[in-house]
Amino acid sequence: MSEPNLPLLDLSLLDQGPEAAARFRDELRHATHDVGFFYLTGTGVTPELEARLHRTARAFFELPDEDKLAIENVQSPHFRGYTRIGGERTQGRVDWREQIDIGPERDAVTDPTAPDYSVLVGPNLWPAAQPELREVAEEWQDHLSGVSRKLLRAWALALGAPESYFDEHFGDPQTLLKVVRYPGKDDPTPQQGVGAHKDSGVLTLLWVEPGKGGLQVERDGEWVDAPAIPGAFVVNIGEMLEYATGGYLTATNHRVVSPRYPDDRISVPFFFNPALEARLPVIDLPAELAAEARGVTQDPANPIYGVHGENALKSRLRAHPDVAAIWHGDLVAARAASV
Repeated sequence: MSEPNLPLLDLSLLDQGPEAAARFRDELRHATHDVGFFYLTGTGVTPELEARLHRTARAFFELPDEDKLAIENVQSPHFRGYTRIGGERTQGRVDWREQIDIGPERDAVTDPTAPDYSVLVGPNLWPAAQPELREVAEEWQDHLSGVSRKLLRAWALALGAPESYFDEHFGDPQTLLKVVRYPGKDDPTPQQGVGAHKDSGVLTLLWVEPGKGGLQVERDGEWVDAPAIPGAFVVNIGEMLEYATGGYLTATNHRVVSPRYPDDRISVPFFFNPALEARLPVIDLPAELAAEARGVTQDPANPIYGVHGENALKSRLRAHPDVAAIWHGDLVAARAASV
């Protein structure tokens, strides 16, 4: 394998004694201060679980259209379920992919005085034609939630905070699992599988189908490839972690270029985010780190909020305008009026 374009970290170092753990924390801090992206091995995800996830994802997308559309996300005020090809947007442009969105399985919030972002809480839409999808998705989420907590405790120590910092401020995580298929395109120019963007939450762990490329990360103004590495996740931080560190850690633009027809590509991003109502206070960094904090990115068209739910709702309303128009016209109108 050629030298990867992103740092390569081994999570198992945290279990190999104090010196190895300290080395991992240093590597983690540097990777997310300098790049915002890295490869992660040593997560304990077995090849058998990866194979089950891959097989189940393929089986879902091979279902007849009527089975997938039976759980189309336009039926869900919580932005759950199946999104058909072309049904999601980034920066206003159509993304060429199909997917199913899966969040925490909860009852919808019925309190009329609840914050706007409470519309994101609710039940998932599961395909009746493929009950095994729920089983493997829940096992995947449970394992990656443990990996995420382990990473966040390492980050806290690496940033001079108590190891329990994120545990104390996270609340009940508002996770999101996307099972995505990028169909091939035969256009002469690269097509937008998903457009350039930064993730709005805290932490993303991405599994990519072995042997497939398409993901690109912006480094020093240039797009670099981040193809799949066997046994590794691609990990990146979101805007909330940039916010919590005053810009010492950086959320980085990334995108996906569509594969060439007849090829396609499966990817499964897992977003580990705090409770919707959680506000991550800015960490009191040690002086030597604070001196390198760049401040939070300021984009009037895409503000970063301190409360996670406000960031998450902003992203959902923009990405799925059809769902927003059907269920949340009042929220769309209110935000348009405030611009």
